[in-house]
Amino acid sequence: MDTHGQGFIEGNAWNYGLYVPQDIENMVELMGGKKQFRYHLDSLFAMEIADKYIDQHEDITRDGIIGNYVHGNEPGHHIPYLYNWTDKPYKTQERVRTILKAMYGPSEDGLCGNDDAGQMSAWYSALGFYPVTPGSDEYAIGSPLVKSAQIQLPNGKKLDITVENQSPQNIYVQEITLNGKVIQHYQLKHSEFINGGTLVYHMERTPNKE
Repeated sequence: MDTHGQGFIEGNAWNYGLYVPQDIENMVELMGGKKQFRYHLDSLFAMEIADKYIDQHEDITRDGIIGNYVHGNEPGHHIPYLYNWTDKPYKTQERVRTILKAMYGPSEDGLCGNDDAGQMSAWYSALGFYPVTPGSDEYAIGSPLVKSAQIQLPNGKKLDITVENQSPQNIYVQEITLNGKVIQHYQLKHSEFINGGTLVYHMERTPNKE
């Protein structure tokens, strides 16, 4: 985790080495393919780091770290969603729910790090999708925390979001439909919902491994 003299700020090579949001598929291929890339992500979240590597770093505390994944600073915020490009995309849903529960709360210390112009708050992916690649028209699917919500779109249209079978245990997305059409992949296109309609998630306790 130590970044002293290594040219990194608010993260390290493990975090910044995964920051290729403009070309995720080629990054996965270069790192050995979907299965190997998933192992790499698992290692990031599972490894233990000593206190000496975080003691001198601004805004990094144990409250903002899972393994060597630093949620308390923003450069790695896309990382939990990268499982969507592996052989086990449902692991994004596990990671997102864990972070939502562990890193956020309804109190004065409810953020695990500096809000930095709102990014820490903006990550709170309660609607079940997140813009991994800035400027892209695609959002990566996560695990919604709401039971229902409505988005007022800039063109005056509305997107209604419904989460069926929502509970703290039912963290896995079994199926998503947009205006009755099943979403086949783990990305949702902006162009698909900009004209409004209804987005429905169906949740279960066990992952959809198909």
